[in-house]
Amino acid sequence: MPKHEVKSTVKDEDLIQKRREQISQGAVKLFIAKGFHRTTTREIAKEAGFSIGTLYEYIRTKEDVLYLVCDHIYHEVKIRLSELDTNDNTVEGLRMAIAKYYELIDDMSDEFVVMYQESKSLPSEALRYVLTKELEMVELFEMIVRRCMEAGNLRIGPEEVSLAAHHILVQGQMWSFRRWALRNTYSLERYIQIQTDQIINGLAK
Repeated sequence: MPKHEVKSTVKDEDLIQKRREQISQGAVKLFIAKGFHRTTTREIAKEAGFSIGTLYEYIRTKEDVLYLVCDHIYHEVKIRLSELDTNDNTVEGLRMAIAKYYELIDDMSDEFVVMYQESKSLPSEALRYVLTKELEMVELFEMIVRRCMEAGNLRIGPEEVSLAAHHILVQGQMWSFRRWALRNTYSLERYIQIQTDQIINGLAK
C-alpha cells in the first residue's frame, strides 16, 4: 500500500524530517495530557516551539500530526529489528529480537499509547496505511519465529507462527498500557526476562 502523503511547502527534506520530529514530540505530550480531540494545532505549535504559521508549513491538519506519530513508531521498529542478525535461527536470537522490541516500547511508551488510543481519528486512507504497517511489524516477528521453527528449535507448527508473532507484539505493548502498575513491581529488564521466558517456554522444545 502506498505511503500516506503529508504535504509540506518546505523543500528541504532534512529540515522537514527535523521539524516533524519536533512536532510529533510536542504533540505526544499534549495528546497524553489532553487527548487528541481537545488539543489544538496552536497548542501543538507552541509545544514544538513554532508559530502556528510555521507549523502549517510542515503539516496541513491535526490528523497529519497523529499520522506522523504512528509512522515514526513503525520506522523505529524497522530500524531496531534490522540491526539483528537475519541468519540467526536460534532461540537466543528470538530472545534478542523480543528484547530489542520491548526496549523500543519503553523508549516510546507515550507514542504507543497515543497510537492505539487515537489512531481511530485518522482519515480512512491514513488509518489503512497505519494498520498495514502494524501488520508489517507482525510479519517481522513471523519471519524470526518461522526461522527458529524451521531450524527445529521451536515445537510449534506453521499455522501457529502468526499467532505467536501477534502474542509477542501484544505482550510488549502491555508495558506501555500498564506501566502505571507494572513499574511499581518490575524493572524493564526484569519485565523483559519474565515475559520472554514465558513466551519461549510456550514455544521452545
